[in-house]
Amino acid sequence: MTPIPPPTTNVFFNWYNSIMNSEAFESLVSNIGFSPVPEKFRNLISNVALIVLDDVPLETRRSMNLPNNQTLLGFYQGIPLPKRGDYYGSVLPDTITLYRIPIIRAAALEGLPVQKVIEDTIWHEVAHHFGLNEREVRKREGEIRKLRSRA
Repeated sequence: MTPIPPPTTNVFFNWYNSIMNSEAFESLVSNIGFSPVPEKFRNLISNVALIVLDDVPLETRRSMNLPNNQTLLGFYQGIPLPKRGDYYGSVLPDTITLYRIPIIRAAALEGLPVQKVIEDTIWHEVAHHFGLNEREVRKREGEIRKLRSRA
């Protein structure tokens, strides 16, 4: 396996583009859509857009107090379904932002296909759309991993 270059070099960006450039990544995200979410819940997703950025913006890192040695694969911004009241309407869509470079890096480090990391990230962020906090999402992810390991 080729070592992953440090994120402070031009080699870093070129390496990630050699794995999957922006256009290919966006096409994959578009093809996946909300399919990682079970159908009975998928039909309840409302007013949410998927967005792709290369990396986590500095403003997002600062607002979340994200240390330099940590990153995000995705980020949900919006009003979760349980908090939407009768007043909800005529608003811009909530967003789920997927970060291409951290996702490709995670896939490489974990030996997983990029598509699998995208699917897991979409599922994770949609869980926030349904009102689950980070602890609850991680608990559900652990339960899913246990079920998959038994199969």
